[in-house]
Amino acid sequence: MGLLSDLSSLTLILAFAIALLAGLVKGVVGFALPLILVSGLGSIMDPKLALAGIIAPVLLSNLLQTLRKGAAVAVLAARDFWRYLLIVCIAILIAAQGVALVSSQVFYLILGVPVVGLTLLQLAGWRLNVAPHNRKRAEWVVGLVSGIFGGLAGTWGPTTVLYLMAIDTPRDRQMVVQGVIYGVGSLALFLGHLQSGILNSATAPFSVALIVPSLLGMAIGFRLQDRLDHTRFRKVTLAVLLLAGVNLIRKGLMG
Repeated sequence: MGLLSDLSSLTLILAFAIALLAGLVKGVVGFALPLILVSGLGSIMDPKLALAGIIAPVLLSNLLQTLRKGAAVAVLAARDFWRYLLIVCIAILIAAQGVALVSSQVFYLILGVPVVGLTLLQLAGWRLNVAPHNRKRAEWVVGLVSGIFGGLAGTWGPTTVLYLMAIDTPRDRQMVVQGVIYGVGSLALFLGHLQSGILNSATAPFSVALIVPSLLGMAIGFRLQDRLDHTRFRKVTLAVLLLAGVNLIRKGLMG
């Protein structure tokens, strides 16, 4: 509990508020919890502690999202997207070992710029589409990119969501598939950062402490999500992607 007790009361209150907001957004659109947590926590504490802090909430929130529609539906989603799952996990495990060696600012920029660009195009009416005959190849490529960003920056949501929207995944199906991909990926993130040393006996209590506000926010978000039709869900998702992408660019430029 040493590191947790070293944090000021104000820092902890802010961290819990950020976790509550992150959980709320994830409950509504199915992603962005690690994005909001990393960016929010990174502004009030050491970035490596922020990265460690997201691991437990991400792992449990994704498990909850995965099983919300039942285990059978989740298993079917895993079968359909096994290529994506496999390459994401491998890339996360490998890339996580480079966290201490590579500046995350560069990766924030590399991720943020295309996310903002593609989101703006879709908000303007252009639809990104992946033809059925290109889906297998796209899963390997997008999964590799997502896994690299996941291992180095703790987030692989934006690229995953853009891909799911490109293959026109229905809302309920998208929520389940996101949960499976993020759930399996977050397990890889957990194992990768146990090995990298980011998650250890000093940082783990802080990560565990963020579970309750994250899941509380997510429960509220689920109730709001159930009231959205497919069109509104898509617009809200694109709006969150845009904000997330802008914030990634900000972090890349300002640190």
